[in-house]
Amino acid sequence: MTCADVLDAALALRAPISLEAVNEEAALQRRVDKKFLLNRSQLAELLARVDGDFAVMEIAGRRVFGYSSTYFDTPGLDQFRAHRQGRRRRFKVRTRTYLDSGLCMFEAKLKGTRGETDKHRIPYGLEHSGTMNGEAREFLGGLLDAEYGLPLPELRPVMTVDYRRGTLVNPHSRERLTLDVGLLCRDAGGAGPLAGGGTGRAAAREVAGPDMVVVETKSADGRGVADRVLAEMGIRDLSMSKYCVGIALLHPHLPANRWNRVLRERFAWDRTP
Repeated sequence: MTCADVLDAALALRAPISLEAVNEEAALQRRVDKKFLLNRSQLAELLARVDGDFAVMEIAGRRVFGYSSTYFDTPGLDQFRAHRQGRRRRFKVRTRTYLDSGLCMFEAKLKGTRGETDKHRIPYGLEHSGTMNGEAREFLGGLLDAEYGLPLPELRPVMTVDYRRGTLVNPHSRERLTLDVGLLCRDAGGAGPLAGGGTGRAAAREVAGPDMVVVETKSADGRGVADRVLAEMGIRDLSMSKYCVGIALLHPHLPANRWNRVLRERFAWDRTP
């Protein structure tokens, strides 16, 4: 049995909640995000222990959905470096395509001064999912100027990540729990030759993640019900993101010291000098 099998079986037992109800009752645009990496037995225990207030998001009878996210960075991967160095003013930019519905959003996640994440998004044409059009540039430029006083840098697509996601929502505590399986990272060819500080070596075109689940808790203060359950299980949150881990896997010549341990222990990663 894989993590995907465990997820499908556990979510089938939960009460459903509609997307409209999620957006009305637990739409956390400013929030504290915590990430965890679980194996299938830990996933099964977590889903058995979170209380019945957590309902599963269901749309048109589906409870697990396909996602595809294309991330944008500078030719030198400046935002990857900003995350690796833990800079206070850092951001992630992506398009997110909901594969089951064909909907697409352009999203920017900006790190706040107290560690919270501010997420901003606009509807986006599916035909532009792999690019930044004028509307996206104007939207992002306004955010960076207002929040950080920074000009819009040159950005290009550098990576696409595909995965399947189930979402649990607690409308009472206004928290969400996302569970991602089947991680697949694909190089988008946008990182230039200076990304590694030199010529480096060509990126891998595609890397699949291990049979684990990326769990993300999203709450107003980082102390939600799911956070407490994971703490009781002895599972600590990780400083990681799909973007940063994916770039490190696709470009093993890049320094990734902030995530070395999790990359080596969970993703069988080995840096190539």
